[in-house]
Parts: sequence; C-alpha cells; structure tokens
Amino acid sequence: MDATDLDHRAGTRSGLIPPELVSRLIERGHSDVVRLQAGRGEWFCALERARSLGEQGRQADAMEVLAPYLATGWWTAVVAAAELLEGWGRIHEAIEITRVRMEAGHPMVLESYTRLLARHGRAEEAFTLLRPHIGEPSLAVALVDIAAAAGRDEEAAALLAARAEYLCSDFPWCCRGLDRDTAIGLLATIRERQGSIDEAIALLRAGGTSMLHREQLAALLARDGRLDELRAAAATDDPRYAVQRLAMWWEERGDVEGAIAAYRQAGGPAADDPASAFELAQLLARHGRGNEAIDVMRLQADVRNGDDWILHTLSALCLAQGRPEDGLAYLDALAAARGGEEEWDLYRMRLPLIAARDSVDEAIAQARSHPEGGASYAASHIAELLAGAGRTKEAVAVLEQHASENSHDLAVCLIDLGRVEDALAVLQRRTR
Repeated sequence: MDATDLDHRAGTRSGLIPPELVSRLIERGHSDVVRLQAGRGEWFCALERARSLGEQGRQADAMEVLAPYLATGWWTAVVAAAELLEGWGRIHEAIEITRVRMEAGHPMVLESYTRLLARHGRAEEAFTLLRPHIGEPSLAVALVDIAAAAGRDEEAAALLAARAEYLCSDFPWCCRGLDRDTAIGLLATIRERQGSIDEAIALLRAGGTSMLHREQLAALLARDGRLDELRAAAATDDPRYAVQRLAMWWEERGDVEGAIAAYRQAGGPAADDPASAFELAQLLARHGRGNEAIDVMRLQADVRNGDDWILHTLSALCLAQGRPEDGLAYLDALAAARGGEEEWDLYRMRLPLIAARDSVDEAIAQARSHPEGGASYAASHIAELLAGAGRTKEAVAVLEQHASENSHDLAVCLIDLGRVEDALAVLQRRTR
C-alpha cells in the first residue's frame, strides 16, 4: 500500500469494495470476508472493521487494523483514526496523530486538526493556526466556526471585511481562493451569531444578486421569525429561497395548507420555476396528496417541453400513486409529438411503469426491442427490473454481458446470491 494509490482508489472507487457494499456484505452475514479484506488493502473494509472492534471495546485491535494504512501517511486514514480515538475519549492521542501529519505538510489535515483542538478547549491555538489561511475557503469557514469559542469574532470579522472589499473583475476566472460573496456570507454569519441581526441582513442585502446570499438571507429571516420580511422577499422577482423557507416554516408548525399556499400564492414561483414546482410536488406527496403532486409536475412537463428530470419526477409520482397508465399515456403523447423516436434516457422511464401495469416480462421485452436495448447502460435497467422481481440470477446473466461497465450492480447481485468471491473479483478489477 502507498498513500497515492489509496487516495486514487478511494477517490475514484476504482478496484476496491465501496462502503455501501461493505455494509451489504455484513448485512448478508459475510463479516468474515470484511475482516479478511481489511488486511488486504481494502480501506473501507478496514474502516468498518476498526469501528466494529471499537464498539466491542477492542480499541487496540481496531488501531492494529488501521496501522498499515496509517503507516503510509495517507491523510484520510489519519483523520479517520483521530475520529475513532476522539470517540473513545483518547483526546491527546487523537490530537497528536493529527498534528504529526499536519506538520508533514498535508493541507487537508489542518482543518481536522484545528477543529479537534477547538472541540477540546484549545480554540485560541486553533484560530492562530488558521488565521494565515483566511484566503482558503474551507479553512475560512473553519476559522469562522472556531472564532466564537476563541473569543476572536471581531478579529475574524476584520479579516473577512478586508476580503469583502475586494471586487473581482471577472469572478471566478480572475482570482483564486476566498471570493467576495463567500466572505460577505461568512461575515454575516458572525454578525448573526453576535446578535447583530440587522447588520447581518444589511450585509446580505447589499451583497447584490448572489444566489448564496439570497439563500442565507431567507434562512436568517426564518430563524429570526421575521415573517413579514420573508413574505416581502417571497413577493420579489426572484423569490425561490424565500418561498422555500416560508413553506418550511409553516410545515414545521403543522400548517400544511400554509406551506402549500406559500408556493401557490399569486406571483409565486411554483408555476414558473421548475425547482420550486418540484419542491411543491414533494410537499404534496409527503402529506398524502400525490394526485395533486402529479398535476403540478405534469404542468411543468408541458411548459418545459418534457425536460428529462421533470419527466423522471412525473413518472416516479405516477408509479407511487398506482397510476402507471397515466405516466405511460403522457410519455406516449410526448413521443408522438417528437416524431415517435425516444433516446434510451427517456425511454427507460417507461420500464417500471410497464412492469407495474402489465408485467416485468413485458417491460423487458419492450426494453430489448429498443434500438439501444442491447447497450451496457440498458443492461443495468433491465437487471434492475429482474432483481426487483426477485429474479436475481437472471439479472446477473444480463449484467455479465457488460460486466466492466456494470461492475457495481453486478457485484450487488452476486453478493445477494452468496457468490461473494465472484463479487470481489468483479469489484477488485483495477481500472486506471
């Protein structure tokens, strides 16, 4: 093992067992496989094994599992080990293991190290370490989070104010690091924390048309109970975030009608903004009004000429409400309007609807009749139908025809069949 290889494999999920399949192995009674693979360079197996041992009170054994990974100096292993040590109450060791790696020069450990210090009474030391890195966005966020505990809010605010005064000429292309909009948002966070709500609001309003500022402002108004100002923001030309927060405010208090009205008010965004329409549809579905949710998304599908993601949402709602025929009728009408041709990404939406209305076999037959029905990406959708019907062996046969492109799905099915060694062979095939 070496740090570069581990980082590549973990980052790309290439040639290793991903965490969700580690969990699946354990759920299916294959903890012994996870234990064995933990010692063979499988990071996610090692991490799960270490956590399990720690929960059993076998902390020394847990650290022994992680030792080969820590020996490489890989920062992800260092941070994970520190988190375990902290959870076990071994704070000094957690700090020490992180400090050593930080001093070796890895920038991503600095945030973990300083947050660890701040959580355990050394916030001033953490702030001092972060102060020279105010220009790095993630470290600037950490500095703001730590400033209050360090009693240095005003110092952090001054650093951010200086950054906020600089206006880039062609953001984001003209500069790197902490941009003006982010600096203003962080400064507003400090002012809100200090109780200077009006100043925080003024900062965000003066920031211009930044999407981040609009979202943060809406959240701030909701937290402070300023409903009149939130309603006023919801009546502007760009109301999405204000409407969303207003609806959340009503829903959290059990007033579903009030939440729905926030989206449907005159001039509201639900008719014009597909994202707001989606949020309204999800709200309706959450509260047993799925048929109304279908109507909302069908209107969007009409207005947006069948944008794929809108059609996916509409199809899923029709399926959930037991109305597959309505979903298929809409897709049929859209296909006819487009000359009868459908690319696979659109056509595949039909498959679960056909399976629900007719049968899985009929859906598969229609999938295979499509011009792209023999492609690797089609295989994954056909296999999903089969596996969902409990026909996992048939799903494997379909996926094996395109094993390299569908390795994850194939491994899932193989694990479910108890063919663990075959699943590992598929997953551990190295792809660089």
